[in-house]
Amino acid sequence: MKNFSNKAIQLAKICLCILFLSSCKSGPFNLLKPASPHQEYERKLINAGLNQTTMGTMWINNAQQSLQKALTIKLPYQEKGYFSAEKVDVAAFRFNLLRGQKLEVKITKKPDLGFMIYADVWETTATTEFKLLSSSDTLGNPIQLDADKSGTYILRLQPELLGSGEYTLEITTGPSLNYPLKAASKNQIQSLWGVGRDNNTRRHEGVDIFAPFRTPVIAVASGRVTGVNTNNLGGKVVWFRPAGKDYTLYYAHLDEQNVTEGQVVNYGDTLGRMGNTGNAQGGPPHLHFGIYTSGGAIDPYPFINPAIETLPKIATSLTNLNTTMRTLSNTSLDDISLKAGTVLRVMAATGNNYRLELPDGKTGYLLGKTLTTVSKPLNKIKIKIAQSLFDKPEYDAAVKFDLKEGQTLNVLGTYGDFQLVLDANNQTGWLNIK
Repeated sequence: MKNFSNKAIQLAKICLCILFLSSCKSGPFNLLKPASPHQEYERKLINAGLNQTTMGTMWINNAQQSLQKALTIKLPYQEKGYFSAEKVDVAAFRFNLLRGQKLEVKITKKPDLGFMIYADVWETTATTEFKLLSSSDTLGNPIQLDADKSGTYILRLQPELLGSGEYTLEITTGPSLNYPLKAASKNQIQSLWGVGRDNNTRRHEGVDIFAPFRTPVIAVASGRVTGVNTNNLGGKVVWFRPAGKDYTLYYAHLDEQNVTEGQVVNYGDTLGRMGNTGNAQGGPPHLHFGIYTSGGAIDPYPFINPAIETLPKIATSLTNLNTTMRTLSNTSLDDISLKAGTVLRVMAATGNNYRLELPDGKTGYLLGKTLTTVSKPLNKIKIKIAQSLFDKPEYDAAVKFDLKEGQTLNVLGTYGDFQLVLDANNQTGWLNIK
């Protein structure tokens, strides 16, 4: 009872501090350098002394450790999940982006008010450090980010302490620039980056987009025309620098140029007409579209690829969110072998899978059909000698209550050397079976 009382007192203190933090609209934090909403909240926890509590320490540590433990996913990605006020949860996802792709992260919450989820996008580096790139605002607007380099990125979601509610996460990618023709079709792009040219003496430094002769080619963004000239390879060309970008776009093989050097243009303005000038003379009309940086040409395809994958549908039941389930047979969670009857907590549903957490905090994905609820016990056992029931399947875990000889318990599942059991008073705990 002493352990329970200490936890109750600590929780009450946290509740009072959270209410105080939520009511603060201004204060000393305005004097600090700009920070993400997540960083501002962490500062408030520290200034309020909540980092000295168990829950506060866990919240801060989980935020840092989650980046190292992020689950690998494939984009586009969608999940519906639940954050419980009784837990100190965090979710982190690792995925790849190509330079030129636009990332969008959208989070829909229920309830919308009084339930804050902090979302941050990080870039991984060669030194295993993490660079914060973008964060969601407190209004819940989507995160939109242009990938400036190809590599691995991480999205972290973490609710405020004592925050509880449902959420839908949607992560999608698309091109960071618009298509250079008014009507977009992936089938028009027939010659890609890096293809051999002139008996493989050089490589194609762009993509070729085919369309009828004199089709208007347009500005893919707002910006300024930096060059209008003619050369042997490209024929009639236009050079264009999008506003705020560190690269220049190259439109070649034009039949006609409709802009002048230094001209400011908006997205959709006609830069020229498609043709077959330069070394394309005598061939079908097409636009050679390239991108050049200070380090040379880069692949423009991810910047303009019009084919956008749709979000996968969620097929698993949402009624099991934030519930305890168990495995139907021997399986594995990533590289962790699990025996039949292993207990897991359902964090979220995605596609045909559940995102799950083992009792020791390890996470991963399993097909929904490989799990079942614990509503029906595996079996019943009778306690032969008095022993204790623990709050975790660990040898040094806290004791929830003591069992008397002769008590009958329902076994809901197992984990390692422990069984999750239910007594006649609907109290659950972990029983050491070794």
